[in-house]
Amino acid sequence: MTAAVTLDALDLAALLCSRVCHDVISPVGAIVNGLEVLEDENDAAMQEFALDLIKKSARQASARLQFARLAFGAAGSAGASIDLGDAENVAKGFIQDDKVALIWNVPRLLLPKNKVKLLLNLILLATNAIPRGGSITVDAEVDGDDARFTIAAKGVSARIPTHAEQLLAGKAEGGSVDAHAIQPFYTGLVARAAGMDARFSLVDDTVLIKAGPAGD
Repeated sequence: MTAAVTLDALDLAALLCSRVCHDVISPVGAIVNGLEVLEDENDAAMQEFALDLIKKSARQASARLQFARLAFGAAGSAGASIDLGDAENVAKGFIQDDKVALIWNVPRLLLPKNKVKLLLNLILLATNAIPRGGSITVDAEVDGDDARFTIAAKGVSARIPTHAEQLLAGKAEGGSVDAHAIQPFYTGLVARAAGMDARFSLVDDTVLIKAGPAGD
């Protein structure tokens, strides 16, 4: 049975930290493995392979941390605005995947940070909507501090992520969330803090995520 989720600040912080660690631990582990190969192997081909692995994994870890800093962190001071160009850079860095293409149709300008955080979190939800890969197209209409976002995730087996709609609304089965569910729940918190609503729809092989001013 779904019920409203109530989290205190410590639990929310802990779950978000777990989510960030989950995203970063894989490339960091690959760096450690590559270093171990360098220490143990004398074969030049294996050493070159290990160096390539370390370089690729270090870039991936850096990109994921930069994304998390804007999407989950306290980038800028209270009430600060964030450059959408920075959001584009971290989004493209995060989606370094041969299976997913990111198409960014968003003007470069400043928006209140919660709206930029919302956009990045919606993009993260969009990656979960196309488990077999495809494309994510990001569009935005901006009028002053008002913004409307449309994110289209297109691919084979596209689907609205499990329980994402409930979690966006601040609800969950049994009224509790874990580290796997915290990101869509957090996205709903950010949307409400930004005075916006977000909704999903599925049309053929495309999941649409639309966000706009609350009550529109």
